[in-house]
Amino acid sequence: MDALFEPLSYAFFNKGLIVATLSGALLGFIGVFIVLRGMSYIGHGLSHSIFGGFAASQLFAAQFYMLGAGLWGIASALAITTVARRGRVGADAAIGVITTASFALGVALFAKFGTSGPSFENALFGSILGISVQQIIGLVAVSILAAVFVFLRYRALIFSTFDPDVADVSGVRVARLEAMLMIVLSLAILATLTVIGVTLVAAMLVIPAVIGRMLTDSFGKMLAWSTGIGMFCGFVGMYASYYAGVPSGTMIVLVGAVIFVIVLAITGGRGLRRSAGLDKHHDVAELAPVVTR
Repeated sequence: MDALFEPLSYAFFNKGLIVATLSGALLGFIGVFIVLRGMSYIGHGLSHSIFGGFAASQLFAAQFYMLGAGLWGIASALAITTVARRGRVGADAAIGVITTASFALGVALFAKFGTSGPSFENALFGSILGISVQQIIGLVAVSILAAVFVFLRYRALIFSTFDPDVADVSGVRVARLEAMLMIVLSLAILATLTVIGVTLVAAMLVIPAVIGRMLTDSFGKMLAWSTGIGMFCGFVGMYASYYAGVPSGTMIVLVGAVIFVIVLAITGGRGLRRSAGLDKHHDVAELAPVVTR
């Protein structure tokens, strides 16, 4: 009990615990759609792309670096979606070109001009001590936005996730829906950047969702499992970070990795393949009449 309550006597830890838990929940929630769409790499790519905007915006207006990084990330996400949908270049190739170039630009700008805002290490690995009240408000706002978006477009999102071609001809505006999802994803990455860092945020987009996929064949239950596991990783990882003396993002991801290994050993990897589990054709047939509008 002393180990549980001792850190709570520090204001920075209380604030960090809330932010880490909420960040884990947000990334776990959004990660379900990314994993089931086979777009796990895009979380890695967008986090690196946002880092480029993070660095570039500080050269012109350091106080608005979050806004600059957010706009940069959204522009990168929309560019990836546009290039991939043209068909001649795959999504993985588009991500590789756009995001790695953006990350390289960010590193070059930091090396050449330095920074007057958050440090290079904080951007890469996260720093829970650097969380401001404005960033907490931003994280809460993005979490609410993500929940509202999924609630309003839940059936259309499921339909387009499992059969985008049929959804498109059935009246679902798949391109617009994907663009909106990429915008929400970019904002989620930006909002959690300070907690987990560029190099680790992609892991928390994938790990909770993959664990949830191994635990259930139901989309709704997977969404709940992934969100809950993300919250747990953030909560426990924050405590582990306090006692281990290592960055919070590192411990949050390691907690998720331990849970993954345990669940993998218990389930034998059941549900790891996207094609297994959910009855795709049944779900699509059920959803088609109600999502077209």
